[in-house]
Amino acid sequence: MNKPIFLIGFMGSGKTTLGRKLANHLQKKFIDLDHLIVDRVGMSIPEYFEKHGEDQFRQLESEVLKELAGLDAVVSTGGGSPCYFDNMDWILANGLAVYLHLTPKALHARLQQSKIANRPALKGLNGEELLLFIEEKLAQREPYYNRAQLHIDQLNTSVETLSQSIRSHDHLD
Repeated sequence: MNKPIFLIGFMGSGKTTLGRKLANHLQKKFIDLDHLIVDRVGMSIPEYFEKHGEDQFRQLESEVLKELAGLDAVVSTGGGSPCYFDNMDWILANGLAVYLHLTPKALHARLQQSKIANRPALKGLNGEELLLFIEEKLAQREPYYNRAQLHIDQLNTSVETLSQSIRSHDHLD
């Protein structure tokens, strides 16, 4: 039975970048949950947030996530995906969750280099405010992220090492 590999972690933790490399390495399909949602609604996530609000976005995100059951794919989830409704329970029951762990300072450095305008939650934040936001939000989300079956140190784990961890985890199930 094929089960998706769900990459979870804070925004900027590398879920999409590592997800593409991992899918390629494991010869699986790569799916970016945010891109699926954008395709479905025909607008960017910041536009959807603006128009419909976060609650409606989270509902849609949960529905789209659950359509991925049984797919042999690597799935990059949104940073908040595991933290709403029963999403984390569903992820754990229907696939392998891999938490890409980074410190708040590493996330801060990465997010400052990214297009903050594309991230609705970060609107208007930079410098020290951004770091405080990351620390607070990460503290709220880590209890969900920590439930993942595999935890990796994002800065010091190669795609090869992660692939081996996933394969050995699959054989344990």
